[in-house]
Amino acid sequence: MIDRVARTLRELAHLRAARSVLRTTPIVPRADGVVIFSMIGHAVLLPYLVAVKSLHARLGRGRIAILDDGTLTPKDRRVLAHHLGDPEILAIADVATGACPTGGCWERLLTLLDLARQDYVIQLDSDTLTLSALPEVEAAIAGNRPFTLLGDPTADANGVLSLPEFMAAYHPQGSGIDPSGPAHIQSSIEGNWDRFPDAAAWRYVRGSAGFAGFPRGGAGRDAAEAFSAAAAEVVGAQKWRRWGSEQVASNFLVANGAHPVLLPYARHLNYWNEAPPADAAFLHFVGTHRYSTGEYRRRTIEAIASLG
Repeated sequence: MIDRVARTLRELAHLRAARSVLRTTPIVPRADGVVIFSMIGHAVLLPYLVAVKSLHARLGRGRIAILDDGTLTPKDRRVLAHHLGDPEILAIADVATGACPTGGCWERLLTLLDLARQDYVIQLDSDTLTLSALPEVEAAIAGNRPFTLLGDPTADANGVLSLPEFMAAYHPQGSGIDPSGPAHIQSSIEGNWDRFPDAAAWRYVRGSAGFAGFPRGGAGRDAAEAFSAAAAEVVGAQKWRRWGSEQVASNFLVANGAHPVLLPYARHLNYWNEAPPADAAFLHFVGTHRYSTGEYRRRTIEAIASLG
Protein backbone atom coordinates (compact mmCIF):
# COMPACT_ATOMS: atom_id res chain seq x y z
CA MET A 1 0.00 0.00 0.00
CA ILE A 2 2.76 2.43 0.96
CA ASP A 3 4.67 1.63 -2.22
CA ARG A 4 1.58 2.18 -4.39
CA VAL A 5 0.94 5.55 -2.76
CA ALA A 6 4.57 6.57 -3.24
CA ARG A 7 4.46 5.58 -6.91
CA THR A 8 1.26 7.55 -7.41
CA LEU A 9 2.80 10.62 -5.81
CA ARG A 10 5.88 10.32 -8.02
CA GLU A 11 3.65 9.98 -11.09
CA LEU A 12 1.74 13.14 -10.18
CA ALA A 13 4.99 14.99 -9.54
CA HIS A 14 6.24 13.89 -12.94
CA LEU A 15 3.10 15.13 -14.69
CA ARG A 16 3.39 18.49 -12.91
CA ALA A 17 6.95 18.80 -14.13
CA ALA A 18 5.97 17.76 -17.66
CA ARG A 19 3.44 20.61 -17.89
CA SER A 20 6.35 22.96 -18.45
CA VAL A 21 6.65 21.56 -21.97
CA LEU A 22 3.58 23.66 -22.83
CA ARG A 23 5.76 26.77 -22.46
CA THR A 24 8.37 25.59 -24.96
CA THR A 25 8.65 26.67 -28.59
CA PRO A 26 6.47 24.71 -31.03
CA ILE A 27 8.09 22.29 -33.46
CA VAL A 28 8.54 23.50 -37.02
CA PRO A 29 7.94 20.34 -39.07
CA ARG A 30 9.99 19.64 -42.16
CA ALA A 31 8.92 17.72 -45.25
CA ASP A 32 12.32 16.10 -45.57
CA GLY A 33 11.44 12.41 -45.86
CA VAL A 34 11.43 11.64 -42.12
CA VAL A 35 8.33 10.96 -40.02
CA ILE A 36 8.35 10.72 -36.22
CA PHE A 37 5.40 8.49 -35.44
CA SER A 38 3.69 7.53 -32.18
CA MET A 39 0.46 6.00 -30.93
CA ILE A 40 -0.86 8.10 -28.05
CA GLY A 41 -3.96 8.92 -26.05
CA HIS A 42 -5.18 11.55 -23.63
CA ALA A 43 -3.39 10.11 -20.58
CA VAL A 44 0.09 10.50 -22.08
CA LEU A 45 -0.29 13.84 -23.84
CA LEU A 46 2.24 15.73 -21.72
CA PRO A 47 4.91 12.99 -21.55
CA TYR A 48 4.50 12.49 -25.29
CA LEU A 49 5.12 16.18 -26.00
CA VAL A 50 8.37 15.98 -24.03
CA ALA A 51 9.37 12.78 -25.85
CA VAL A 52 8.69 14.07 -29.37
CA LYS A 53 10.02 17.57 -28.82
CA SER A 54 13.26 16.34 -27.23
CA LEU A 55 13.83 13.95 -30.15
CA HIS A 56 12.96 16.46 -32.86
CA ALA A 57 15.22 19.08 -31.26
CA ARG A 58 18.22 16.73 -31.42
CA LEU A 59 17.55 15.46 -34.94
CA GLY A 60 16.52 18.82 -36.36
CA ARG A 61 14.37 17.19 -38.98
CA GLY A 62 11.13 15.39 -39.71
CA ARG A 63 7.40 15.89 -39.47
CA ILE A 64 5.08 14.37 -36.88
CA ALA A 65 2.37 11.74 -37.38
CA ILE A 66 0.16 10.32 -34.63
CA LEU A 67 -2.13 7.33 -34.24
CA ASP A 68 -4.95 8.28 -31.86
CA ASP A 69 -5.79 5.35 -29.58
CA GLY A 70 -9.34 6.68 -29.43
CA THR A 71 -9.02 8.84 -26.30
CA LEU A 72 -7.66 12.15 -27.62
CA THR A 73 -10.05 15.00 -26.86
CA PRO A 74 -10.71 18.06 -29.04
CA LYS A 75 -8.58 20.09 -26.60
CA ASP A 76 -5.76 17.53 -26.92
CA ARG A 77 -5.89 17.91 -30.70
CA ARG A 78 -5.66 21.69 -30.44
CA VAL A 79 -2.61 21.36 -28.19
CA LEU A 80 -0.99 18.93 -30.62
CA ALA A 81 -1.77 21.16 -33.60
CA HIS A 82 -0.13 24.14 -31.89
CA HIS A 83 2.99 22.40 -30.58
CA LEU A 84 3.69 19.98 -33.43
CA GLY A 85 2.86 21.97 -36.54
CA ASP A 86 -0.59 20.53 -37.20
CA PRO A 87 0.50 16.88 -37.34
CA GLU A 88 -1.24 14.14 -39.26
CA ILE A 89 -3.54 12.33 -36.79
CA LEU A 90 -4.89 8.94 -37.77
CA ALA A 91 -7.65 6.99 -36.03
CA ILE A 92 -6.95 3.52 -34.68
CA ALA A 93 -10.46 2.42 -35.66
CA ASP A 94 -9.58 3.01 -39.31
CA VAL A 95 -6.57 0.65 -39.31
CA ALA A 96 -7.19 -2.72 -40.95
CA THR A 97 -4.97 -5.37 -39.36
CA GLY A 98 -5.52 -8.05 -42.00
CA ALA A 99 -3.98 -11.35 -40.96
CA CYS A 100 -2.31 -9.78 -37.91
CA PRO A 101 -3.81 -9.58 -34.41
CA THR A 102 -6.01 -6.68 -33.38
CA GLY A 103 -4.80 -4.58 -30.46
CA GLY A 104 -1.49 -4.94 -28.67
CA CYS A 105 0.02 -2.13 -30.77
CA TRP A 106 -0.38 -4.02 -34.05
CA GLU A 107 -2.31 -1.08 -35.49
CA ARG A 108 0.71 1.08 -34.70
CA LEU A 109 3.16 -1.22 -36.46
CA LEU A 110 1.02 -1.67 -39.55
CA THR A 111 0.36 2.06 -39.84
CA LEU A 112 4.03 2.96 -39.65
CA LEU A 113 4.84 0.33 -42.28
CA ASP A 114 2.27 1.98 -44.55
CA LEU A 115 3.88 5.37 -43.90
CA ALA A 116 7.31 3.89 -44.68
CA ARG A 117 6.33 3.34 -48.28
CA GLN A 118 7.15 7.02 -48.83
CA ASP A 119 9.20 8.16 -45.82
CA TYR A 120 11.72 7.00 -43.26
CA VAL A 121 9.61 6.37 -40.14
CA ILE A 122 10.80 6.55 -36.53
CA GLN A 123 8.57 4.79 -34.00
CA LEU A 124 8.72 6.71 -30.71
CA ASP A 125 7.07 5.76 -27.43
CA SER A 126 5.71 8.51 -25.20
CA ASP A 127 7.76 7.31 -22.19
CA THR A 128 11.10 8.17 -23.77
CA LEU A 129 13.48 11.11 -23.49
CA THR A 130 16.25 12.26 -25.83
CA LEU A 131 18.98 13.95 -23.82
CA SER A 132 21.80 14.50 -26.30
CA ALA A 133 22.81 14.00 -29.93
CA LEU A 134 21.98 10.70 -31.64
CA PRO A 135 24.66 10.21 -34.31
CA GLU A 136 23.82 6.52 -34.78
CA VAL A 137 20.21 7.40 -35.55
CA GLU A 138 21.29 10.15 -37.91
CA ALA A 139 23.56 7.67 -39.73
CA ALA A 140 20.73 5.13 -39.99
CA ILE A 141 18.45 7.74 -41.54
CA ALA A 142 21.16 8.90 -43.95
CA GLY A 143 21.79 5.32 -45.07
CA ASN A 144 18.10 4.39 -45.11
CA ARG A 145 18.87 1.58 -42.68
CA PRO A 146 16.64 0.23 -39.90
CA PHE A 147 17.61 0.81 -36.28
CA THR A 148 16.39 -0.26 -32.87
CA LEU A 149 16.85 0.43 -29.21
CA LEU A 150 18.05 -2.80 -27.63
CA GLY A 151 16.25 -4.68 -24.91
CA ASP A 152 19.22 -5.20 -22.59
CA PRO A 153 23.05 -5.38 -22.49
CA THR A 154 22.94 -9.03 -23.54
CA ALA A 155 21.41 -8.02 -26.85
CA ASP A 156 24.15 -5.40 -27.22
CA ALA A 157 26.80 -8.11 -26.89
CA ASN A 158 25.08 -10.63 -29.17
CA GLY A 159 23.77 -8.31 -31.88
CA VAL A 160 21.75 -9.60 -34.82
CA LEU A 161 21.68 -13.40 -34.98
CA SER A 162 20.20 -15.98 -37.29
CA LEU A 163 17.35 -17.83 -35.60
CA PRO A 164 19.53 -20.94 -34.98
CA GLU A 165 22.30 -18.69 -33.61
CA PHE A 166 19.77 -17.01 -31.33
CA MET A 167 18.69 -20.39 -29.97
CA ALA A 168 22.32 -21.39 -29.40
CA ALA A 169 23.07 -18.12 -27.58
CA TYR A 170 19.95 -17.86 -25.41
CA HIS A 171 18.78 -21.48 -25.18
CA PRO A 172 21.93 -23.64 -25.55
CA GLN A 173 20.25 -26.69 -23.97
CA GLY A 174 17.07 -26.27 -26.01
CA SER A 175 14.25 -24.02 -24.92
CA GLY A 176 12.10 -26.44 -22.97
CA ILE A 177 9.33 -23.83 -23.33
CA ASP A 178 5.89 -25.03 -24.26
CA PRO A 179 5.11 -22.64 -27.14
CA SER A 180 1.43 -22.39 -26.22
CA GLY A 181 1.99 -22.51 -22.45
CA PRO A 182 1.78 -19.75 -19.83
CA ALA A 183 5.13 -18.09 -20.55
CA HIS A 184 5.17 -14.51 -21.89
CA ILE A 185 4.67 -14.40 -25.64
CA GLN A 186 8.16 -13.04 -26.25
CA SER A 187 9.76 -15.90 -24.34
CA SER A 188 7.48 -18.40 -26.03
CA ILE A 189 8.40 -17.44 -29.58
CA GLU A 190 12.07 -16.67 -28.90
CA GLY A 191 12.44 -20.04 -27.21
CA ASN A 192 11.05 -21.84 -30.22
CA TRP A 193 12.72 -20.14 -33.18
CA ASP A 194 13.91 -23.57 -34.31
CA ARG A 195 10.27 -24.31 -35.19
CA PHE A 196 9.96 -21.22 -37.39
CA PRO A 197 9.75 -22.05 -41.13
CA ASP A 198 13.15 -21.95 -42.87
CA ALA A 199 14.71 -20.75 -39.61
CA ALA A 200 18.30 -20.47 -40.87
CA ALA A 201 17.24 -17.92 -43.49
CA TRP A 202 15.97 -15.39 -40.95
CA ARG A 203 17.56 -13.13 -38.34
CA TYR A 204 16.42 -11.69 -35.03
CA VAL A 205 17.54 -9.14 -32.46
CA ARG A 206 16.22 -8.71 -28.93
CA GLY A 207 15.24 -5.09 -29.32
CA SER A 208 12.62 -2.68 -28.09
CA ALA A 209 9.72 -1.36 -30.13
CA GLY A 210 9.80 1.78 -27.98
CA PHE A 211 12.31 3.39 -30.34
CA ALA A 212 12.94 1.96 -33.78
CA GLY A 213 13.51 3.16 -37.33
CA PHE A 214 11.96 1.74 -40.49
CA PRO A 215 13.55 2.63 -43.83
CA ARG A 216 11.71 4.12 -46.74
CA GLY A 217 10.60 1.40 -49.15
CA GLY A 218 11.57 -1.37 -46.71
CA ALA A 219 9.47 -4.24 -45.43
CA GLY A 220 5.79 -3.46 -45.74
CA ARG A 221 2.67 -4.79 -44.13
CA ASP A 222 2.81 -7.87 -46.38
CA ALA A 223 6.04 -8.87 -44.63
CA ALA A 224 4.46 -8.22 -41.23
CA GLU A 225 1.41 -10.31 -42.08
CA ALA A 226 3.54 -13.18 -43.42
CA PHE A 227 5.67 -13.14 -40.27
CA SER A 228 2.62 -12.98 -38.03
CA ALA A 229 1.01 -15.97 -39.73
CA ALA A 230 4.20 -18.05 -39.40
CA ALA A 231 4.71 -17.07 -35.76
CA ALA A 232 1.10 -17.93 -34.94
CA GLU A 233 1.73 -21.42 -36.30
CA VAL A 234 4.60 -21.80 -33.82
CA VAL A 235 2.86 -20.63 -30.64
CA GLY A 236 -0.79 -20.97 -31.59
CA ALA A 237 -3.16 -18.27 -32.80
CA GLN A 238 -4.64 -17.60 -29.36
CA LYS A 239 -1.22 -17.13 -27.72
CA TRP A 240 0.01 -14.95 -30.58
CA ARG A 241 -2.81 -12.48 -29.97
CA ARG A 242 -1.39 -11.60 -26.54
CA TRP A 243 0.27 -8.27 -25.84
CA GLY A 244 3.97 -8.36 -26.75
CA SER A 245 3.75 -10.10 -30.12
CA GLU A 246 4.01 -6.74 -31.93
CA GLN A 247 7.38 -6.07 -30.30
CA VAL A 248 8.63 -9.45 -31.53
CA ALA A 249 7.46 -8.52 -35.02
CA SER A 250 9.22 -5.15 -34.83
CA ASN A 251 12.46 -6.85 -33.76
CA PHE A 252 12.14 -9.39 -36.57
CA LEU A 253 11.49 -6.77 -39.27
CA VAL A 254 14.40 -4.61 -38.12
CA ALA A 255 16.80 -7.56 -37.95
CA ASN A 256 15.92 -8.70 -41.45
CA GLY A 257 16.27 -5.26 -42.99
CA ALA A 258 19.37 -4.14 -44.86
CA HIS A 259 22.31 -3.51 -42.50
CA PRO A 260 20.38 -2.77 -39.29
CA VAL A 261 21.84 -0.30 -36.80
CA LEU A 262 21.75 -1.39 -33.15
CA LEU A 263 21.94 1.59 -30.82
CA PRO A 264 24.79 1.04 -28.31
CA TYR A 265 23.16 0.14 -25.02
CA ALA A 266 25.66 2.12 -22.95
CA ARG A 267 24.04 5.38 -24.13
CA HIS A 268 20.59 4.27 -25.35
CA LEU A 269 18.90 2.24 -22.67
CA ASN A 270 15.80 1.17 -20.80
CA TYR A 271 15.35 2.28 -17.22
CA TRP A 272 15.33 -0.70 -14.87
CA ASN A 273 15.52 1.14 -11.53
CA GLU A 274 19.27 1.65 -11.86
CA ALA A 275 20.93 5.04 -12.19
CA PRO A 276 21.56 5.74 -15.89
CA PRO A 277 25.05 6.85 -16.92
CA ALA A 278 25.68 10.58 -16.89
CA ASP A 279 26.23 10.61 -20.65
CA ALA A 280 23.01 8.74 -21.52
CA ALA A 281 21.65 10.01 -24.83
CA PHE A 282 18.28 8.26 -24.87
CA LEU A 283 16.21 6.78 -22.05
CA HIS A 284 13.12 4.59 -22.23
CA PHE A 285 11.19 4.57 -18.95
CA VAL A 286 9.46 1.21 -19.28
CA GLY A 287 6.34 0.74 -17.20
CA THR A 288 7.78 -1.67 -14.66
CA HIS A 289 9.97 0.97 -13.02
CA ARG A 290 8.77 4.22 -14.58
CA TYR A 291 7.82 5.67 -11.19
CA SER A 292 9.92 3.51 -8.89
CA THR A 293 12.10 6.58 -8.24
CA GLY A 294 12.07 10.24 -9.20
CA GLU A 295 14.45 9.64 -12.12
CA TYR A 296 11.79 10.07 -14.81
CA ARG A 297 10.80 13.44 -13.32
CA ARG A 298 14.40 14.62 -13.01
CA ARG A 299 15.24 13.63 -16.57
CA THR A 300 12.03 15.18 -17.87
CA ILE A 301 12.97 18.50 -16.27
CA GLU A 302 16.40 18.17 -17.88
CA ALA A 303 14.91 17.47 -21.32
CA ILE A 304 12.48 20.40 -21.11
CA ALA A 305 15.25 22.76 -19.99
CA SER A 306 17.24 21.82 -23.09
CA LEU A 307 14.31 22.95 -25.26
CA GLY A 308 14.55 26.52 -23.96
